[in-house]
Order: sequence, then structure tokens, then C-alpha cells
Amino acid sequence: MLLSHLTVVNYKNLEQVELSFSPKINCLIGNNGMGKTNLLDAIYYLSFCKSFTNPIDIQNIHHAQDFFVIQGTYQRSENEDVVVYCGLKRKQKKQFKLNKKEYERLSDHIGYLPLVIISPFDSSLISEGSEERRRFVDSVISQYNKLYLTDLIRYNKALLQRNSLIKNNLVQDDLVIDIVEEQMAQAAEMIFKARKAFIDEFVPLFERRFNEITGANEHVLLQYQSQLFSNDLLFSLRQSRERDRIVGYTTVGIHRDDLEMLLGDYPIKRTGSQGQNKSFLIALKLAQYDILKRSALLKPLLLLDDLFDKLDAKRVERLVRLVGGDDFGQIFITDTNREHLVEILKATDLEVNYFFVDNGNAIRY
Repeated sequence: MLLSHLTVVNYKNLEQVELSFSPKINCLIGNNGMGKTNLLDAIYYLSFCKSFTNPIDIQNIHHAQDFFVIQGTYQRSENEDVVVYCGLKRKQKKQFKLNKKEYERLSDHIGYLPLVIISPFDSSLISEGSEERRRFVDSVISQYNKLYLTDLIRYNKALLQRNSLIKNNLVQDDLVIDIVEEQMAQAAEMIFKARKAFIDEFVPLFERRFNEITGANEHVLLQYQSQLFSNDLLFSLRQSRERDRIVGYTTVGIHRDDLEMLLGDYPIKRTGSQGQNKSFLIALKLAQYDILKRSALLKPLLLLDDLFDKLDAKRVERLVRLVGGDDFGQIFITDTNREHLVEILKATDLEVNYFFVDNGNAIRY
């Protein structure tokens, strides 16, 4: 899949940008704060119907303006060119269109334009709590499994209902709670099965990508942790109801699942260096790319934001040769130093376009 043309108007600090791209590598060069990441975010928006960096849509409109527009022309296959449009006006509903036809539900678009982004924000997968890691797993599965996204919405809605009911702490609510817990258990079983199947497929891909980046000098492991491995959720919900009434929230369920990340025998959060952490995160995202490519039967877009910081020269060389190979399609890279990037990309012998980004404007070198 290729993004051939992008138009951005009033999105963050990008007042008016029109760019045509190389089918392989596109480099956005400029100082920090000039709009490089915002351009990547605009591309991300067209795939996920939301910003990667700021989920509050109204805050993404350029200050002092009343709207933003993002439009991309894509080649999904040799015989399929499509135009995806997103527009938002203040105090109005967001519009998302495919070939001028508006979506009834934004969730119908998720997965249509597969995309993987690697950015400094990924560090939260290691440093933050389990919610970040669940969100990563959910975002990947939701791109290729529409039923999963439906089950996830059902579960989260029932979870909110149960939390509200147990806070009221009324005995007459017990019959309603019974029904809500059954809904939670049904959705959770499907989510658990999908997550387990995903992890079983994902782990070998992740380990292979990590070894390619590092030279196979370190051992890493991902382990899926869930209460459903050993307990029936409906039984656990009933058992924990009185305790949950005391604490005021639901203490058992798939909303407490986690993905344990190990370097050697220890959590990478405790033992990993900056370079090891970044290699771990890059391997996660490249494995995500592999999964999406298998399921979508086309190559996702790959966005690399400030990728080479904190990686030693050998890892950078391995990584560039890797993403420049036939396994990967169109790539977008941001960096502050053109000479540094030109030197790095010499190893690929691929067509590279360079764009200079300054104060929300972008031009091709």
C-alpha cells in the first residue's frame, strides 16, 4: 500500500501543506517543534480516525482557525486507488469519507489503511502500567478482527455498568448485576481467546525481529498474563462482588490483563538500558507490522519518528538494512540532521525523497 499524495490544512501547526511521496522512503527533516511529527500524525489520523499524540480532536485545529482538513490519496493495490478525507469544524461532527462517501461508523474504517508507527511515545509500553500494554494489544487485534473490537466495546460498557451498580451498594441491584456480569463473562471469553491466539503468533515474530536488530546477543520474552488462564470469570465476579462493593470498582476481569516484558529472566523495566529498551520497542512494532501484513495481505505504512536516537551504530545499520528490505513497503522517517540520515540510508540503495519542514511548512529538497 502506498500514500501517493497528502493535503493538510490547519492541522496543529500545519497551515497548508501538499506533498507527493516516494513509494519507498520519505524523510522529513527539520529542527524540533517545526512540524515533522505533526505530519506523521496527520498520516496516522487517516488510518485511525484520531491523533496519535492528542486524542482531543478540537485541540488539533490550528489556533485561531475554525477547522482542519486532512486528505490522502492511496494506492492499496495496482488496481485500487482511493481517497480518504477527514474534516472537522468547531462545534460540528467530524466527517470521515472514503471516495467521497461518509462512514456511518468510524470503527468501519479501522484496519482499511494498516499502519505502524514507532515513536518516542512507545516508551510508555515499558515504563507505564498494564493499561498501556493492553491498549497496544487491543489496537493491533482490532485492525484485523472486527468482532474483537465489538466484544471489547461490549465488555467495557458492561464493566462501566457494574462499577456504577456496585458503588450504589443496593441489594435490589443484585439481579441487574447478575445480568451485567453474564454479559462481561461472555465478551471476556472471546477477548481472552483472541488475545491468547494473537500472543501465540506474535511472540516468535517479536523474538526474530529483536534478534535481527541486536545480532541475537540477548534473550527476550513476552508473557501474556490473565486471570482467565486459571479462573472462570463469571464465578470470580460473583465471588468478588462484596469485596468490590467495599473498594468501589471491579477487581477481576480481562481489564486487568498484562503483557510481561522480560530481558533475560527479569522485567526489562528494571534492567534494560536505553538502547536495549529501544531495541525491544522497535522489535514489538516490527512484529506488529508482520502481523498486519499477514492479515491485510498488503504492506502497511511504516512511520519512524526520531528512530535512531539512543541506538548504537551497529543496531542502526541492522535496522536500516532490515526496513529497507522487501519485507517492508513505504516508509516515513523524521530526523533533525539530513547529513546523518543520508549517511545512514546509503546502505539501502533505495529511492529516497527528502522534505524540509520549517514552522509548519514542508517542501521537497
